[in-house]
Amino acid sequence: MTRDRAFFLGILAVSLVAGLSAIAVRDRVVPEAQVTSRPIQIAGDGYVSSQTCQACHPSQYASWHRSYHRTMTRIATPDTIGARLEGVLEQRGREIWADFADPDRSRTEVGLQPDSSQAQVRLQPDLRQVETNRIRRQVVMTTGSHHQQIYWYATGKSRILGQLPMIWLIADQKWIPRRAALMAPPSAHAMPETGAWNGVCVACHTTDGRPAFDTPFGSQSILMQTADTNATEFGIACESCHGPAAEHAARNRNPWRRYSLHFTGAPDTTIVQPQRLDATRGSQVCGQCHAFWEFSDAEGERRANSRGLPYRPGDDLAADRLIVQPTTNLDSPRMQELVAADAGFVRDIFWSDGMVRATGREYNGLIESPCFKHATDAKRTLSCFSCHTMHKTPDDRRSLDEWADDQLAPTATDNRVCVACHTLAASGSSRTPPTGVTAHTHHRPDSPGSSCDNCHMPYTTYGLLKTIRSHQIGSPSVQASLDTGRPNACNLCHLDKTLAWTADTLNEWYAIPKPVLTDDDRGVAASLVWLLRGDAGQRAIIAQSMGWTPAQQASGTGWLTPYLALLENDSYDAVRYIASRSLKTLPEFRRAQLPRGSPQLLINADGTFDAAVVNRLVRARNNRRVIYRE
Repeated sequence: MTRDRAFFLGILAVSLVAGLSAIAVRDRVVPEAQVTSRPIQIAGDGYVSSQTCQACHPSQYASWHRSYHRTMTRIATPDTIGARLEGVLEQRGREIWADFADPDRSRTEVGLQPDSSQAQVRLQPDLRQVETNRIRRQVVMTTGSHHQQIYWYATGKSRILGQLPMIWLIADQKWIPRRAALMAPPSAHAMPETGAWNGVCVACHTTDGRPAFDTPFGSQSILMQTADTNATEFGIACESCHGPAAEHAARNRNPWRRYSLHFTGAPDTTIVQPQRLDATRGSQVCGQCHAFWEFSDAEGERRANSRGLPYRPGDDLAADRLIVQPTTNLDSPRMQELVAADAGFVRDIFWSDGMVRATGREYNGLIESPCFKHATDAKRTLSCFSCHTMHKTPDDRRSLDEWADDQLAPTATDNRVCVACHTLAASGSSRTPPTGVTAHTHHRPDSPGSSCDNCHMPYTTYGLLKTIRSHQIGSPSVQASLDTGRPNACNLCHLDKTLAWTADTLNEWYAIPKPVLTDDDRGVAASLVWLLRGDAGQRAIIAQSMGWTPAQQASGTGWLTPYLALLENDSYDAVRYIASRSLKTLPEFRRAQLPRGSPQLLINADGTFDAAVVNRLVRARNNRRVIYRE
């Protein structure tokens, strides 16, 4: 071997060793307690984590492990990132990195210039400077695995996280700007979410989350704060619902105790079983996250910013929080203080009659429902567990994937939950509604119109680019639609019918008084009045309903295409997205066949649009700024 060849091989060997060493260092698993760039998992406060529960409760652990509760928050790795990289993310060994415009600098004078024509919060990007604000950061955490996945990066300042300005839509398998995923005015610039995970998300997206800010979150610029944020476990785990389990695990290591509890049926007082609590306390376990609430006082907020929320399953949720109920506590001093500080505090969450309009506040809807609010029999009081189960039961024939979608109990997939109390149609227990139901619904027993949910829990709550069922149980009301602008169940299914048709039908079937109606209410399909004249929230609800199979079956589809196409040009990103998704469900969306001579659908006898009415309704559109606090 020549000297030069030996020298070359030596250099190659050194380089190879150095490269492998670098990879080994980069891929080395750092003990959780030594991680400094993100929040960490560390047990405390009597919590022990789900791994401890698994040994004795393997079946419950298995169903929870498949749930979207478990995967709500995860450490970012190639295994937990659901998105395609596509130039947005970059994998380096087991690490995920991203290169993007710094949201904090782009929001300030460095990358954005005030628009003098819009003196409020709107800022316009200075494109010459945006590129100079690009940063490269490691993506360290993820939020979501069901509909969307959001990515959080290490800011390099204590454990404070920043949010990547792009999110991944799971069903669509595509990236969109974070701002486009929100129901917000087109003129509103997306605010940076730096610190939001530490100060807000940690409360519900982890188990026993502790923000650990040095000063109260929001009391000063996040860039001036530090946080030692940690939690017992990322995601919504066993102890989120059952409470701290250290004592439970320790005492039940004694087999005699376990056998005694099993054979006597005595409750185990070392752990909380939400379904064994009364309807209020049991539902509050869900309400700790699925509710709209505020701190009762500044001291409680300061304490939570440091040590985390004091609530534990089984406690009274209202003891240390103000559960927002516009129908009962809007005039309270604390509510008046909150509304004075933020005019949209109630408006962005509730319809004008107090019904919830933004997703994630199902508990607020439940406690306003007659089946909860006016119940006198504890065994017949509606609770979250009347419909939902956190663990798939042995008698449930659905797959884990099917169950995980909404975590519904088998009895909640049809009318059985309702007819257990409402005996008018309680003549059977099969999955098919009993034939007697027609006397009440005036629809075929096997049709969507005989589903209790479709009539009494319509899709009028919005969030995450879709609508969900209202969790405040009510009955279809034309008067409520007139008073609040909220579409009623009848017209969300019968999209081709007018409000007058609905009023006449409800009067004929249930003797509900007919309200005073306008010419448009009598002559134009209600869905089109809301679509053309309504605000962005109403337009989103109608766009979603136009893609709903029961509505398409009841109303026909040939006339929907041009209206959904119109919404594809809406000024709100969210409305455009929903309209496009619904349009793709139409079999004839490429070859629309308009029904001739349908004046309520604004289609003339010759198949052309009644442009004068369409334009008149659009000119009267409610262009108020709509923001949903999703």
